[in-house]
Amino acid sequence: MMRCFFRKTHGYAILFCYRSTNLNVSANTSSELYVKHFSSTPVRKTVMPAWVIDRYGDNDVLRYSNNVMFPIIHYPNEVIVKVHAASLNPIDVTMRSGYGAATLNMRRDPLNVKTAGSEFPLILGRDVSGVVMECGLDVSYFKPGDEVWAAVPPWKQGTLAELVVVNGNELSHKPKSLSHLQAAALPYVTLTAWSALMTTGGLNKDNCKGKRILIIGASGGVGTVAIQMLKSWGAHVTAVCSGNAAEMVMGLGADCVVDYKSENVEQQLKKLDLFDFILDNVGGDTEKWVTQRLKTWSGAKYVTLVTPFLLNTDRLGVADGMMQTGATIASKALKHLCRGVHYRWGFFIPSGQSLDEIAELVDADKIRPVIDQTFSFDDVPKAFQKMERGHARGKIVISLKGTKE
Repeated sequence: MMRCFFRKTHGYAILFCYRSTNLNVSANTSSELYVKHFSSTPVRKTVMPAWVIDRYGDNDVLRYSNNVMFPIIHYPNEVIVKVHAASLNPIDVTMRSGYGAATLNMRRDPLNVKTAGSEFPLILGRDVSGVVMECGLDVSYFKPGDEVWAAVPPWKQGTLAELVVVNGNELSHKPKSLSHLQAAALPYVTLTAWSALMTTGGLNKDNCKGKRILIIGASGGVGTVAIQMLKSWGAHVTAVCSGNAAEMVMGLGADCVVDYKSENVEQQLKKLDLFDFILDNVGGDTEKWVTQRLKTWSGAKYVTLVTPFLLNTDRLGVADGMMQTGATIASKALKHLCRGVHYRWGFFIPSGQSLDEIAELVDADKIRPVIDQTFSFDDVPKAFQKMERGHARGKIVISLKGTKE
C-alpha cells in the first residue's frame, strides 16, 4: 500500500509517500520514505544554484549551475537545510581532484549497481550553517526555522548549494553567540579535532590538566580548534607553525610556539621536555622522528590525521587497499608499542551530539572560530585557489548571501 500526503513549506508543496504492506499505516511508520517535490510557485523554484563538478581535475572542473535539482528527503530522519554559509577544508580540494573516489563511491553505492561516474554532478563542501526548511517524519529535535550547523560526510552531496540534506543525527543547533559566517568555520574541523583528541586520544576535561601536548600544524583549521579545546581542559600546549602565525596561536592560548622555518624543528623540540600526547596535522617525514619526543611507558600517544587509507584504496582497489591499510596500521602500532608509546590514526566523525557539546564550549567562549578569509558564493573558484595554495591561518568561509539567480 502507498499512502501519500502533501506538506507545504516556504512556497513548496512536498509530497511524502510511505510504502507498506500494512493497511493501517500511520504517520510514525518506520517504512521507507519516498519524497517528491511539487512546486506551488514558478518552475524555477524546483531547482537551485550550486557549484558542481562533472569530472575530477583541477580548479577548471568547478562549474556554477542554477539548474541543480532540489535535494530530496529519502528517509524519515533527514532534514533539509537552507545554507546561509559554508566553508572549505583540504578534503574539498583533494575530492575535487578525485582523491578517495574509490572508497567514497563504495560508500555511496555499496552494492555497486550504479554506472561509473554516477556521483556526478557532485557538490563539494562539508560545513554548513543555516536554517531548517523541512524535516522528515521521525525528526523531533528540530523544526522549520531552527538555526543549525553541521558537517556533512564526504560521501554525501555537499554544502556549496542553496539547500542540503543532512541526517538528523549529524545536525545540531547553531551556537547562539555566533553568526552563520562564524559558525560555518567550525563543524568539520572541530569534529575532526574532537575525534582525534577524545575518541582516539582518550583526552577529556577530566584527565587533561597539566599534560604536555604537542600540535604539529597548529595554525590550520584543526590546529587552531585543538589548541582552544586543550587549553579549556587545562593542558600545556606547544604549537608548531610558521613564525608569522605565532602571535595568532599564542592568542588562542598556546604556551609555547616552535617556528618550523627558523631552524630544524627536531633540534628545537629536543630542547623541550617530553610530551604526553602529539597531534600531527602534517604527516610526511615528521612521523619518522617526532614519536621520540613522547614519554615512554607512560601511556603517551601519537595521533596523526594523515593516513594512507584513501590513497591505498585509490591505488589498489577497495579490497586490497583495505588489506594494505590494515597491515600498515598494525605494523606501525606494534613497532611503537615495543618502544613504549601508542601510535594511532585519527579521522573525522560526523556527530550532532558532539556538536551539541562543542556549541556549549563556543557559547562559553572556550572556542572561537578563526577565519582567514571570506568569499562570496560567486567566488567559490577563488576560494579553492586560496585553499590549494595552503598556509591559510584558520578557515576559508563562503557566504551564500546574494547568491546568483
